[in-house]
Amino acid sequence: MSEDVEIVTVDATNVEKEGFLCYKSKSKTEGYQRKLNWLRERFQEGMKIKLLHLRQFEGPRGAFGFIEYTPGEYAWRPVNAKNYLFVHCLWVIGRHKGKGYASRLLQTCLDDAQKQRKDGVAMVSRSGGGWLAGKRILLANGFEAVDHAPFSFNLLVKKLHDAPSPTFPTDWEKRAARHGSGLTIVHSNQCPYIDALVKATLSTAREHGIECREVEFKSARDVQLNAPSPYGTYGAVYNGRLLAYYPIGGRDLLKLINKQPG
Repeated sequence: MSEDVEIVTVDATNVEKEGFLCYKSKSKTEGYQRKLNWLRERFQEGMKIKLLHLRQFEGPRGAFGFIEYTPGEYAWRPVNAKNYLFVHCLWVIGRHKGKGYASRLLQTCLDDAQKQRKDGVAMVSRSGGGWLAGKRILLANGFEAVDHAPFSFNLLVKKLHDAPSPTFPTDWEKRAARHGSGLTIVHSNQCPYIDALVKATLSTAREHGIECREVEFKSARDVQLNAPSPYGTYGAVYNGRLLAYYPIGGRDLLKLINKQPG
């Protein structure tokens, strides 16, 4: 890997300068600002962001990959991962893929877990991707699947020593059913792209006379107890059934609604 690349740690002291890669060209949008404020609170809980950075550039335009992780107790995914570090996001952009950078980022997290005397590192993945890292990169770095959930989700772990494995909950249908009739969009500020998509989806639903509402998760515990899918930070529930676990356009969601019985 090139010596012109470094890993920059982002925290409360430099997040405004360095950014967090996602939506870096739209830093004035509400979604970006929501994520920025969300991060300021999460840093106090032990969250870390590591940016892959080109040395010749300063600030956000030099970043081309990142990892975001936090203590498992504060994971914004519905998991039980006490005493693990939990990875929310792992992303390397376009032409930089396939050069070992994602593995390098994972290793920084594993090194941090070792220093903090954690049991290991965990992450949710999904067969086929869809807003989550594929499990191939995790398996290549010594992770193993320890639990599974509907919609082809997997919980992968690399243990640093013998310890109980993290787990998913098992009450997915009950979680969705709590939202009752109509369309409910559940979301959090963990992903800056979601804000605009939520607004567009709700607007489309209202245009077509569909009863709709939004529910914002405001804490990790809220996500862990109530998220209707392992993705955690977004879900579209219609008449008590999960339609989509990741953000899709209003028109596409409307097509899914129209396919539902009754």
